[in-house]
Amino acid sequence: MTASPSSPNPSSGSPSKKALIIEIAQGLAKPRFTPAEIEQIRRKLITQMGEKGKTSADYIVSVLEEAGMRVVLSTRSDTEGRYEEEFTDLLHFSTLDEAEMCLIRLDELLRKFVVEDERAAAERVREVARLGRRRAEMIARNHKVDALKRSEKEEIAHWFAIWLETPDAFFDWLEVRKQSPEFQKQFPPRDSEEE
Repeated sequence: MTASPSSPNPSSGSPSKKALIIEIAQGLAKPRFTPAEIEQIRRKLITQMGEKGKTSADYIVSVLEEAGMRVVLSTRSDTEGRYEEEFTDLLHFSTLDEAEMCLIRLDELLRKFVVEDERAAAERVREVARLGRRRAEMIARNHKVDALKRSEKEEIAHWFAIWLETPDAFFDWLEVRKQSPEFQKQFPPRDSEEE
């Protein structure tokens, strides 16, 4: 393609969707584009173009690849398949307790890979956590889902976000959070007979 990222769409006087994708990607200045960056590009397209900006992740990937940019949909290629058993069935969090166990496991893996200086594997852990956060956010926004379940998923998305920002302080924060009156009111302990 010879179109520059800022070449206008003749009919609207604004950049084409394809050009805007490339422009946004260049603005991110990333050496590679993972699902997290692709989602970021997708959201910026909607912000800048409105309804016309809606597009699939697959289309964004094809535009980036066509422009010669590196797209890595899974760090599996960067870890050469090593550690795949570590990542199998990691994102199961139907309940708050399961979400906590999921984050404990992610934290264990991150610490292990950091100590072993396995940067690609450590980044894969973060990528899995970002995916977990996005899944929880998606369910939290789905009005077809029960209100309590949406509330739990919103809480879980918040947990993932805090862990991604400050993994060292997360579990201390979580203990304080679970003891807070707000949390206790919103998520009263369930009797084991109900489960």
